[in-house]
Amino acid sequence: MALDQQLLEIALKKGRKSNFLPFSLHIFESVSSTNQILWDLLHQGSESGSVVIATQQTAGRGQWGRQWISPTGGLYLSVAIAPKLEATASYQLTLATAWGIASQLRQCGVNVGIKWPNDLVLNNRKLGGILTETKVNKGCITQAVIGVGINWANPVPETGINLELWQASQASKSISCLEMLTSTVLLGIESGVQCLCQEGISILLSRYCNLLTNMGDRVCVNNHSGIVVGVTDQGNLRLKMVIDNTNELAIPEISVEPGIISLGYSKTSV
Repeated sequence: MALDQQLLEIALKKGRKSNFLPFSLHIFESVSSTNQILWDLLHQGSESGSVVIATQQTAGRGQWGRQWISPTGGLYLSVAIAPKLEATASYQLTLATAWGIASQLRQCGVNVGIKWPNDLVLNNRKLGGILTETKVNKGCITQAVIGVGINWANPVPETGINLELWQASQASKSISCLEMLTSTVLLGIESGVQCLCQEGISILLSRYCNLLTNMGDRVCVNNHSGIVVGVTDQGNLRLKMVIDNTNELAIPEISVEPGIISLGYSKTSV
């Protein structure tokens, strides 16, 4: 299932409203990891805006060192950027990417939401995920690679969903081909990063939380209940704690770093 670069470039040109990221495309059928291949290209002299795309990964990387299962038929891509951000703000790139892609897909009629911190969800199932990797010097990010995996026509676990099968159940197929999906994802990354860089984290967080499927969920932290009320600038989950055996909210709220708790794919899972 190879991508047609000419069709992809036509779709990108048709959909672009700006040239904030100067996309330079590198397309493969199968790679070890699109993030790793892109880091290799950067070390060889490639510049920000370079993109690596594949429909299979043999050694895909997920969050916190996990393996990202990447069978044939999915969309796996990585984009290089050089943001002017402090190292402590690196998670803002993930939030920006999640919001940008979800927003672009929703404009195409695909009602995607965001599961904190970095999953794209459809019908309460995982459609895709994001992995941001950075190089840091003197406390600032000098280079970032944003990796995205989207289920297109690949097999998925019970908690997952692929876009082709979902569209088959719909009245219309708004994303007609893999090239159109790839263009939509790239435009989403561009719009998200542009929003962060030009409009700031406050506006981005407001837009991100509007699509956050976990808002209002009750979770358990250290045997205490809390209600999800938002996300901090650093990507931590904001919780208003509930007074034991009541539904009253306690003050102050707390924040939880990514990786400390798992929200799962059920409204009651923590």
